[in-house]
Amino acid sequence: MIQAERLRPSWLIASLGVLFGVVVASLVIGPADIGVRAALGEVLDHVPGVNVDSGLSETNAAIVWKLRAPRLVLGILVGAMLSIAGASYQAVFRNPLASPYQLGAAAGGGLGATIAIVNGWGDGAGFFDALPLLAFVGAIGAVGATWVLSNAAGGVRSIASLLLAGVAVTAFLTAIQTFIQQRNVDTIRQVYSWILGSLANSSWNEVYLALPYVLVMTAVILVHRRRLDVMSVGDAEATTLGLRPARVRAVVVVAATLGTAAAVAVGGLIAFVGLIVPHTVRLVAGTSNRVVLPLSFIVGGAFLAGVDLLARSIATPAEVPIGVLTAAIGAPFFIMVLRTSRRLVA
Repeated sequence: MIQAERLRPSWLIASLGVLFGVVVASLVIGPADIGVRAALGEVLDHVPGVNVDSGLSETNAAIVWKLRAPRLVLGILVGAMLSIAGASYQAVFRNPLASPYQLGAAAGGGLGATIAIVNGWGDGAGFFDALPLLAFVGAIGAVGATWVLSNAAGGVRSIASLLLAGVAVTAFLTAIQTFIQQRNVDTIRQVYSWILGSLANSSWNEVYLALPYVLVMTAVILVHRRRLDVMSVGDAEATTLGLRPARVRAVVVVAATLGTAAAVAVGGLIAFVGLIVPHTVRLVAGTSNRVVLPLSFIVGGAFLAGVDLLARSIATPAEVPIGVLTAAIGAPFFIMVLRTSRRLVA
Protein backbone atom coordinates (compact mmCIF):
# COMPACT_ATOMS: atom_id res chain seq x y z
CA MET A 1 0.00 0.00 0.00
CA ILE A 2 1.24 3.50 -0.82
CA GLN A 3 1.88 5.49 2.32
CA ALA A 4 -0.28 8.59 2.77
CA GLU A 5 1.23 10.19 5.87
CA ARG A 6 1.78 13.92 5.82
CA LEU A 7 4.32 15.98 7.66
CA ARG A 8 2.61 17.08 10.86
CA PRO A 9 3.36 20.58 12.14
CA SER A 10 4.13 19.12 15.58
CA TRP A 11 6.94 16.97 14.16
CA LEU A 12 8.36 19.89 12.23
CA ILE A 13 8.25 22.20 15.23
CA ALA A 14 9.81 19.56 17.49
CA SER A 15 12.67 18.84 15.08
CA LEU A 16 13.36 22.55 14.54
CA GLY A 17 13.28 23.04 18.30
CA VAL A 18 15.92 20.36 18.77
CA LEU A 19 18.04 21.94 16.04
CA PHE A 20 17.76 25.38 17.65
CA GLY A 21 18.77 23.94 21.02
CA VAL A 22 21.87 22.37 19.49
CA VAL A 23 22.72 25.63 17.72
CA VAL A 24 22.58 27.60 20.97
CA ALA A 25 24.57 25.01 22.90
CA SER A 26 27.26 24.82 20.21
CA LEU A 27 27.70 28.59 20.18
CA VAL A 28 28.04 29.02 23.95
CA ILE A 29 29.74 25.83 25.21
CA GLY A 30 33.53 25.91 25.17
CA PRO A 31 36.60 27.13 27.06
CA ALA A 32 35.62 30.78 26.52
CA ASP A 33 32.75 31.92 28.75
CA ILE A 34 30.20 33.38 26.33
CA GLY A 35 26.54 33.90 27.18
CA VAL A 36 23.57 32.91 25.05
CA ARG A 37 22.43 36.48 24.35
CA ALA A 38 25.93 37.61 23.41
CA ALA A 39 26.57 34.61 21.15
CA LEU A 40 23.26 34.96 19.32
CA GLY A 41 23.77 38.71 19.05
CA GLU A 42 27.18 38.23 17.45
CA VAL A 43 25.71 35.84 14.88
CA LEU A 44 22.78 38.14 14.12
CA ASP A 45 25.17 41.08 13.70
CA HIS A 46 26.58 39.33 10.61
CA VAL A 47 23.16 38.99 8.99
CA PRO A 48 22.80 41.55 6.17
CA GLY A 49 20.65 44.46 7.25
CA VAL A 50 20.83 43.58 10.95
CA ASN A 51 22.89 45.63 13.41
CA VAL A 52 23.28 44.10 16.89
CA ASP A 53 25.83 44.99 19.52
CA SER A 54 26.77 41.69 21.15
CA GLY A 55 28.98 43.36 23.74
CA LEU A 56 31.72 40.77 23.19
CA SER A 57 35.40 41.57 23.12
CA GLU A 58 37.19 41.27 19.80
CA THR A 59 38.66 37.93 20.84
CA ASN A 60 35.36 36.39 21.98
CA ALA A 61 33.58 37.75 18.91
CA ALA A 62 36.16 35.99 16.72
CA ILE A 63 35.68 32.77 18.70
CA VAL A 64 31.94 32.84 18.03
CA TRP A 65 31.95 33.91 14.40
CA LYS A 66 35.22 32.48 13.04
CA LEU A 67 35.53 29.27 15.06
CA ARG A 68 32.25 28.05 16.51
CA ALA A 69 29.76 29.31 13.93
CA PRO A 70 31.36 27.84 10.77
CA ARG A 71 32.00 24.54 12.55
CA LEU A 72 28.37 24.45 13.66
CA VAL A 73 26.98 25.29 10.23
CA LEU A 74 29.23 22.78 8.50
CA GLY A 75 28.20 20.08 10.97
CA ILE A 76 24.55 20.83 10.27
CA LEU A 77 25.10 20.71 6.50
CA VAL A 78 27.09 17.48 6.55
CA GLY A 79 24.72 15.75 8.96
CA ALA A 80 21.64 16.90 7.07
CA MET A 81 23.04 15.78 3.72
CA LEU A 82 24.19 12.37 4.94
CA SER A 83 20.84 11.80 6.62
CA ILE A 84 18.62 12.71 3.69
CA ALA A 85 20.94 10.80 1.36
CA GLY A 86 20.63 7.75 3.59
CA ALA A 87 16.84 8.10 3.69
CA SER A 88 16.69 8.37 -0.10
CA TYR A 89 18.97 5.34 -0.58
CA GLN A 90 16.76 3.34 1.77
CA ALA A 91 13.69 4.40 -0.20
CA VAL A 92 15.24 3.64 -3.59
CA PHE A 93 16.56 0.23 -2.57
CA ARG A 94 13.58 -0.52 -0.26
CA ASN A 95 16.06 -1.57 2.40
CA PRO A 96 16.35 0.06 5.87
CA LEU A 97 20.01 -0.97 6.02
CA ALA A 98 21.04 1.07 2.97
CA SER A 99 23.40 4.00 3.59
CA PRO A 100 24.93 6.88 1.60
CA TYR A 101 28.18 4.90 1.31
CA GLN A 102 26.48 1.82 -0.16
CA LEU A 103 27.70 2.32 -3.73
CA GLY A 104 31.35 3.06 -2.96
CA ALA A 105 31.30 6.77 -2.12
CA ALA A 106 33.22 6.23 1.12
CA ALA A 107 35.90 4.06 -0.48
CA GLY A 108 36.33 6.44 -3.41
CA GLY A 109 36.46 9.50 -1.17
CA GLY A 110 38.94 7.79 1.13
CA LEU A 111 41.18 6.84 -1.78
CA GLY A 112 41.11 10.36 -3.19
CA ALA A 113 41.92 11.88 0.18
CA THR A 114 44.71 9.37 0.76
CA ILE A 115 46.32 10.22 -2.57
CA ALA A 116 46.19 13.93 -1.70
CA ILE A 117 47.62 13.40 1.80
CA VAL A 118 50.52 11.11 0.88
CA ASN A 119 51.58 13.52 -1.85
CA GLY A 120 51.26 16.57 0.37
CA TRP A 121 48.66 18.17 -1.89
CA GLY A 122 46.86 20.65 0.32
CA ASP A 123 45.73 20.80 3.91
CA GLY A 124 42.03 20.19 3.44
CA ALA A 125 40.95 23.80 3.79
CA GLY A 126 39.75 26.46 1.38
CA PHE A 127 38.51 26.57 -2.18
CA PHE A 128 40.24 24.41 -4.79
CA ASP A 129 42.29 22.62 -2.15
CA ALA A 130 43.43 19.25 -3.49
CA LEU A 131 42.27 17.18 -0.50
CA PRO A 132 38.51 17.91 -0.63
CA LEU A 133 38.69 18.08 -4.42
CA LEU A 134 40.21 14.60 -4.79
CA ALA A 135 37.90 13.21 -2.11
CA PHE A 136 34.92 14.58 -4.02
CA VAL A 137 36.17 13.27 -7.37
CA GLY A 138 36.99 9.89 -5.81
CA ALA A 139 33.53 9.52 -4.32
CA ILE A 140 31.82 10.44 -7.60
CA GLY A 141 34.16 8.19 -9.60
CA ALA A 142 33.51 5.22 -7.32
CA VAL A 143 29.73 5.49 -7.66
CA GLY A 144 30.13 5.96 -11.40
CA ALA A 145 32.20 2.79 -11.57
CA THR A 146 29.54 0.98 -9.57
CA TRP A 147 26.87 2.16 -11.99
CA VAL A 148 28.87 1.06 -15.04
CA LEU A 149 29.71 -2.32 -13.52
CA SER A 150 26.09 -2.91 -12.54
CA ASN A 151 24.92 -2.02 -16.03
CA ALA A 152 27.41 -4.45 -17.55
CA ALA A 153 26.48 -7.22 -15.13
CA GLY A 154 22.72 -7.04 -15.11
CA GLY A 155 21.44 -3.55 -15.66
CA VAL A 156 20.88 -0.76 -13.17
CA ARG A 157 17.22 -1.74 -13.07
CA SER A 158 18.31 -4.60 -10.84
CA ILE A 159 18.75 -3.34 -7.28
CA ALA A 160 20.67 -6.48 -6.34
CA SER A 161 23.21 -6.03 -9.14
CA LEU A 162 23.73 -2.38 -8.17
CA LEU A 163 24.38 -3.22 -4.53
CA LEU A 164 26.70 -6.11 -5.39
CA ALA A 165 28.61 -3.87 -7.78
CA GLY A 166 28.97 -1.37 -4.93
CA VAL A 167 30.45 -4.07 -2.71
CA ALA A 168 32.94 -5.04 -5.41
CA VAL A 169 34.02 -1.45 -6.13
CA THR A 170 34.34 -0.70 -2.41
CA ALA A 171 36.56 -3.74 -1.84
CA PHE A 172 38.76 -2.90 -4.82
CA LEU A 173 39.25 0.77 -3.92
CA THR A 174 39.84 -0.06 -0.26
CA ALA A 175 42.57 -2.49 -1.30
CA ILE A 176 44.26 0.24 -3.36
CA GLN A 177 44.00 2.68 -0.47
CA THR A 178 45.53 0.15 1.93
CA PHE A 179 48.41 -0.49 -0.47
CA ILE A 180 49.12 3.24 -0.76
CA GLN A 181 49.07 3.61 3.02
CA GLN A 182 51.53 0.74 3.44
CA ARG A 183 53.90 2.42 1.01
CA ASN A 184 53.62 5.74 2.89
CA VAL A 185 53.57 4.83 6.57
CA ASP A 186 54.65 8.33 7.63
CA THR A 187 51.24 9.70 6.65
CA ILE A 188 49.06 6.92 8.12
CA ARG A 189 48.09 8.99 11.16
CA GLN A 190 47.00 11.90 8.99
CA VAL A 191 45.05 9.59 6.69
CA TYR A 192 43.24 7.94 9.57
CA SER A 193 42.49 11.31 11.11
CA TRP A 194 40.66 12.25 7.93
CA ILE A 195 38.98 8.86 7.58
CA LEU A 196 37.55 9.09 11.11
CA GLY A 197 35.98 12.43 10.22
CA SER A 198 36.51 15.82 11.80
CA LEU A 199 35.09 19.32 11.75
CA ALA A 200 37.94 20.74 13.83
CA ASN A 201 39.49 22.86 11.06
CA SER A 202 36.20 24.12 9.67
CA SER A 203 35.98 27.61 8.26
CA TRP A 204 33.45 29.52 6.19
CA ASN A 205 35.34 28.40 3.07
CA GLU A 206 34.25 24.79 3.67
CA VAL A 207 30.71 25.97 4.33
CA TYR A 208 30.60 27.86 1.05
CA LEU A 209 32.09 24.84 -0.71
CA ALA A 210 29.46 22.39 0.55
CA LEU A 211 26.40 24.65 0.72
CA PRO A 212 25.43 24.71 -3.01
CA TYR A 213 25.63 20.91 -3.29
CA VAL A 214 23.62 20.35 -0.13
CA LEU A 215 20.87 22.79 -1.07
CA VAL A 216 20.51 21.74 -4.71
CA MET A 217 20.76 17.99 -4.14
CA THR A 218 18.36 18.15 -1.20
CA ALA A 219 15.86 20.05 -3.34
CA VAL A 220 16.11 17.41 -6.08
CA ILE A 221 15.54 14.59 -3.58
CA LEU A 222 12.58 16.33 -1.94
CA VAL A 223 10.95 16.95 -5.31
CA HIS A 224 10.92 13.17 -5.83
CA ARG A 225 9.58 12.25 -2.39
CA ARG A 226 6.07 11.44 -3.66
CA ARG A 227 7.47 9.32 -6.49
CA LEU A 228 9.55 7.38 -3.99
CA ASP A 229 6.37 6.63 -2.05
CA VAL A 230 4.81 5.26 -5.23
CA MET A 231 7.89 3.12 -5.89
CA SER A 232 7.47 1.49 -2.48
CA VAL A 233 4.81 -0.78 -4.02
CA GLY A 234 7.38 -2.21 -6.44
CA ASP A 235 8.64 -1.32 -9.91
CA ALA A 236 5.95 -3.24 -11.79
CA GLU A 237 3.08 -1.62 -9.91
CA ALA A 238 4.73 1.81 -10.07
CA THR A 239 5.05 1.47 -13.85
CA THR A 240 1.34 0.74 -14.19
CA LEU A 241 0.70 3.96 -12.28
CA GLY A 242 2.61 5.94 -14.91
CA LEU A 243 5.96 6.17 -13.13
CA ARG A 244 9.39 5.42 -14.59
CA PRO A 245 11.14 3.67 -11.71
CA ALA A 246 14.53 3.39 -13.41
CA ARG A 247 14.57 7.11 -14.18
CA VAL A 248 13.49 8.11 -10.67
CA ARG A 249 16.07 5.75 -9.16
CA ALA A 250 18.82 7.22 -11.33
CA VAL A 251 17.96 10.84 -10.50
CA VAL A 252 17.67 10.23 -6.76
CA VAL A 253 20.85 8.13 -6.58
CA VAL A 254 22.83 10.74 -8.52
CA ALA A 255 21.54 13.57 -6.31
CA ALA A 256 22.20 11.64 -3.10
CA THR A 257 25.65 10.66 -4.34
CA LEU A 258 26.68 14.20 -5.30
CA GLY A 259 25.50 15.47 -1.94
CA THR A 260 27.28 12.66 -0.11
CA ALA A 261 30.48 13.33 -2.05
CA ALA A 262 30.36 16.99 -1.01
CA ALA A 263 29.80 15.99 2.63
CA VAL A 264 32.68 13.53 2.51
CA ALA A 265 34.96 16.10 0.89
CA VAL A 266 34.60 18.59 3.75
CA GLY A 267 33.93 16.30 6.72
CA GLY A 268 35.68 13.00 6.06
CA LEU A 269 34.08 9.57 6.38
CA ILE A 270 31.57 10.06 9.18
CA ALA A 271 29.87 6.71 9.63
CA PHE A 272 26.33 5.66 10.52
CA VAL A 273 24.66 9.10 10.30
CA GLY A 274 22.79 8.09 7.14
CA LEU A 275 21.54 4.96 8.90
CA ILE A 276 20.77 6.15 12.42
CA VAL A 277 18.77 9.29 11.68
CA PRO A 278 16.43 8.12 8.88
CA HIS A 279 15.67 4.90 10.75
CA THR A 280 14.87 6.79 13.95
CA VAL A 281 12.61 9.20 12.07
CA ARG A 282 10.89 6.27 10.38
CA LEU A 283 10.23 4.58 13.72
CA VAL A 284 8.78 7.75 15.24
CA ALA A 285 6.99 9.51 12.38
CA GLY A 286 6.03 6.78 9.91
CA THR A 287 7.41 5.41 6.67
CA SER A 288 6.16 7.89 4.09
CA ASN A 289 9.00 9.67 2.33
CA ARG A 290 6.98 12.88 2.46
CA VAL A 291 7.67 12.75 6.18
CA VAL A 292 10.96 10.86 6.45
CA LEU A 293 12.99 12.91 3.96
CA PRO A 294 12.42 16.45 5.30
CA LEU A 295 12.59 15.34 8.94
CA SER A 296 15.78 13.38 8.27
CA PHE A 297 17.34 16.54 6.86
CA ILE A 298 16.54 18.60 9.96
CA VAL A 299 17.21 15.93 12.58
CA GLY A 300 20.39 14.82 10.79
CA GLY A 301 21.82 18.32 11.00
CA ALA A 302 20.97 18.56 14.68
CA PHE A 303 22.36 15.09 15.37
CA LEU A 304 25.78 15.63 13.82
CA ALA A 305 26.15 19.13 15.27
CA GLY A 306 25.30 17.68 18.68
CA VAL A 307 27.77 14.82 18.30
CA ASP A 308 30.45 17.30 17.24
CA LEU A 309 29.74 19.37 20.36
CA LEU A 310 30.20 16.22 22.42
CA ALA A 311 33.40 15.34 20.52
CA ARG A 312 35.03 18.66 21.39
CA SER A 313 33.77 18.71 24.97
CA ILE A 314 34.36 15.30 26.57
CA ALA A 315 38.17 15.31 26.33
CA THR A 316 39.06 19.02 26.47
CA PRO A 317 41.52 20.34 25.34
CA ALA A 318 41.84 17.32 23.02
CA GLU A 319 39.06 16.18 20.68
CA VAL A 320 37.54 12.79 20.06
CA PRO A 321 37.21 12.09 16.30
CA ILE A 322 33.59 12.60 15.44
CA GLY A 323 33.52 9.37 13.44
CA VAL A 324 34.45 7.43 16.57
CA LEU A 325 31.41 8.77 18.41
CA THR A 326 28.99 8.20 15.53
CA ALA A 327 30.33 4.64 15.20
CA ALA A 328 29.98 4.07 18.95
CA ILE A 329 26.36 5.20 18.72
CA GLY A 330 25.72 3.53 15.38
CA ALA A 331 27.08 0.05 16.10
CA PRO A 332 24.49 -0.90 18.74
CA PHE A 333 21.86 0.93 16.72
CA PHE A 334 22.82 -1.17 13.70
CA ILE A 335 22.20 -4.31 15.74
CA MET A 336 18.73 -3.01 16.59
CA VAL A 337 18.09 -2.32 12.89
CA LEU A 338 19.09 -5.87 12.02
CA ARG A 339 16.57 -7.20 14.53
CA THR A 340 13.74 -5.04 13.24
CA SER A 341 14.54 -4.86 9.51
CA ARG A 342 12.40 -7.87 8.59
CA ARG A 343 9.35 -6.35 10.22
CA LEU A 344 9.98 -2.94 8.62
CA VAL A 345 10.50 -4.31 5.12
CA ALA A 346 7.35 -6.40 5.45
